[in-house]
Amino acid sequence: LDFARREFTPDSAMNSCLPSAMPSNARPLLTDLLKAVSRSFYLTLRVLPAAVRPQIGLAYLLARTTDTIADTELIPVEQRLAALHELRGRIAGTRGQPVDFGALAAAQPEIPGGGTNAERVLLERAEEAIALLANCRADDRKLIRDVLATITGGQELDLQRFRAARADHIVALHSDQDLDDYTYRVAGCVGEFWTRLCRAHLFPHATISDAALLHDGVCFGKGLQLVNILRDLPRDLRAGRCYLPLEQLARAQLTPADLLNPAVAPRLRPVYDELLDLAESHLHAGWEYTNALPRSQVRVRLACAWPVLLGMKTLACLRRENPLDPAQRVKVSRVEVRSIITGTVLKYPFASAWENLFAQAKRS
Repeated sequence: LDFARREFTPDSAMNSCLPSAMPSNARPLLTDLLKAVSRSFYLTLRVLPAAVRPQIGLAYLLARTTDTIADTELIPVEQRLAALHELRGRIAGTRGQPVDFGALAAAQPEIPGGGTNAERVLLERAEEAIALLANCRADDRKLIRDVLATITGGQELDLQRFRAARADHIVALHSDQDLDDYTYRVAGCVGEFWTRLCRAHLFPHATISDAALLHDGVCFGKGLQLVNILRDLPRDLRAGRCYLPLEQLARAQLTPADLLNPAVAPRLRPVYDELLDLAESHLHAGWEYTNALPRSQVRVRLACAWPVLLGMKTLACLRRENPLDPAQRVKVSRVEVRSIITGTVLKYPFASAWENLFAQAKRS
């Protein structure tokens, strides 16, 4: 309980965990702005050890910037692709000219009541975030650049693939391989980044199979992304995007357009359940990953356990709901989130109780 009280302190306490080498303008970027754009990930970030928190926070901030560019639908696809290409070059250090995302920032929606749109601020301060890379160690900077190159490449591919997509013209992935490639590019690669960074800074001499850890880390990321895909299916369909592969839909004698009708859910259910099972298998690999980490790495284990268990809770809800109903968007409540966090902290000292958390989540 004392551990939990120390971890969930006011946000201002995050500042003390930033390296002294970080300039003063890094602190609001990696605290206030990060919290505004990261939603549930901020919980994970706050519990991470200080040795890796700024690097992971910066990588996430840059990834959210690329994601915001890709998702700004008021801007033509070609312009978004050009902006992603520019930002990719700036992050990689191959482009010297600063980026200017003024048009993209202006296209962000107004917040009711006159609030500040965090995505707009993110775009306006992109150069400040990029500049923070110079304060990272060379090996950390390379890891951040590599994972951002993969993520941005996936976003560019996604924009090109769905260039002509709209509500009355749904474009779908073709194969299971396409789906696996997409989940790797936008999330599985993050598992690699996370693993290499934590291994170097936190437990470089621990006796762990690096190959197994990297494999499970990639599956972990893929599983979290697949949960998002399955949860957001109705919304994506109405934007003209279908991440369920055509070859799977064909087995159920369905087309992407058919999925706009919630009444066809029983026909889709076998295909959908297979993907739920795949997501669960990936999350199980994430749980194996969590428990392969040295037991002394309490913070990292908690930071991994929370998304695994939240993902399992989401899957349990998706198994009960109509996956095609746009009126039902599954979301784990704040009460359930707090229950998961509290349960992991309280059970951590007891190995058997901790290890049973995944089985309990599965039974739910």
